[in-house]
Amino acid sequence: MSKRILIVDDAAFMRMMIKNILTKNGYEVVGEAENGAVALQLYKELKPDLVTMDITMPEMDGIQGVKAIRAVDPNANIIMCSAMGQQSMVMEAIQAGAKDFIVKPFQQDRILQAVERVLSRG
Repeated sequence: MSKRILIVDDAAFMRMMIKNILTKNGYEVVGEAENGAVALQLYKELKPDLVTMDITMPEMDGIQGVKAIRAVDPNANIIMCSAMGQQSMVMEAIQAGAKDFIVKPFQQDRILQAVERVLSRG
């Protein structure tokens, strides 16, 4: 059974890019959200195996999103997606419970590497 992934990013083209990479490599994208608040709702409904979470989003940003999801599921697998120069926010997200991060512009290999590494840890 393929692993189920929720993609969270306020930019639709970014979600589409990540979705294409993941589905092409055998993962099932079960949902997409444009901010942390929507991500939390979808996480509760869909119970995905992994979440890719953008850091900078309106309403509820990625760091708040990580905290909210980890509050309902302390074992949630979340990978942060950040732009260059967001190291301090990435560190804050990791402290909040994110398990890895990928930097934009995305390299397909790096996305797959991060997803496989986090999922293999369980």
